[in-house]
Amino acid sequence: MPTTVPAHGPDAAARLASMADVTASDAALRRFLHGLPGVDAVGLEARAASLGTRSIKTTAKAYAIDLAISMIDLTTLEGADTPGKVRALSAKGVNPDPTDRTTPRVAAICVYPDMVATAKEALGDSGVHVASVATAFPAGRAALPVKLADTADAVAAGADEVDMVIDRGAFLAGRYLKVFEEIKAVREACRRPDGSSAHLKVIFENGELATYDNIRRASWLGMLAGADFIKTSTGKVAVNATPANTLLMLEAVRDFRAATGVQVGVKPAGGIRTSKDAIKFLVLVNETVGDEWLSNEWFRFGASSLLNDLLMQRQKLSTGRYSGPDYVTVD
Repeated sequence: MPTTVPAHGPDAAARLASMADVTASDAALRRFLHGLPGVDAVGLEARAASLGTRSIKTTAKAYAIDLAISMIDLTTLEGADTPGKVRALSAKGVNPDPTDRTTPRVAAICVYPDMVATAKEALGDSGVHVASVATAFPAGRAALPVKLADTADAVAAGADEVDMVIDRGAFLAGRYLKVFEEIKAVREACRRPDGSSAHLKVIFENGELATYDNIRRASWLGMLAGADFIKTSTGKVAVNATPANTLLMLEAVRDFRAATGVQVGVKPAGGIRTSKDAIKFLVLVNETVGDEWLSNEWFRFGASSLLNDLLMQRQKLSTGRYSGPDYVTVD
C-alpha cells in the first residue's frame, strides 16, 4: 500500500494546486461546497437499489467473496477489549480459515490506540495492517491538541492507518474551514520521523449529517484536506453505511479524480454483515468507479461480523454444504 495518495497523470499536482483558492477562506470554501450539484435523492436511491439486484453466480461469486475478505478492516472497538481479544482477532485476520490456507488475509485489524502495539506485535510481518481510530472516536468531542496527541500516540505505537472522525457539530454549523484545518492537522500528525505517513481515513458519520447534500460536501471537504480514504461512519450510530450513501461517496471520489487527478479510497462501515450485502457494495464499486478501485488499496469494509458469513459462504461454494455458525470462531 502506498504511503501517499498517487497522482494520475503528469498534470495532477498542478490541477490539485489550482484548487488551493477554494480553501483560502471560510467564505471561499462555503461557496465551493454549496456550489456542488444538489443530490437527486430519489435517483440516487433508485440506482443503488437497482444495482443491488444484480445476480452474481458461481466463479464470479467466489471471486467476489475472496475479494471482500481481502478488503475487510476486521474491527474491535469496545470498552471491554483486552490484549488477548486483540491477539485472537489478529490471528484470525492473518489466517481466517485454518482449514483452508487459500483463504485471503484481511486488509487490516482496527483497534483503539492503546491496543495498536499489541496488534502490531501479533501481526508481525504478515502484511496485515494495523488501523487505529483516533481523534476522540466516536464522538470527536475533544480539543484539537487532544485529538492530535491521540493520533500521534497511535502512529508512534505502529499504526499503519488512522481513522479519524470529523467535528460534525462544526460541519453542521457551517464552519467548514475549521473542519478542513483539523483534517489537515491530523494528517500532519500521521507523519513518522522518517518522513513516511500513516494512511488517513476520514469518517463523516453520515447518519448524523442528515442530508445527501451534506454527505457530498463532506466528501469533497475531506478529499481537499488530504484524506487517503473517506469513510461513511463509525458503526456506533443508528444509520451507518447504506448502498445509497456509499454510492454517493463513490461518485464523489470519481469526480474528484476527474478534477484533480488524485485517487481516494472509500470505506463503508457499520451494518454490513452478510456476503450478500458485501457483494452488493462491490457491484456499486465496479459500476460507479470501475475496477481500478476493486482492491484493498482503494476500498475497504469496516466490519466485525461480516468475515464469518463470508467464510461460511466460501465453504459452501467449495464443498456444496453449509457449515453453519459453529464453523467459524466467535469474535
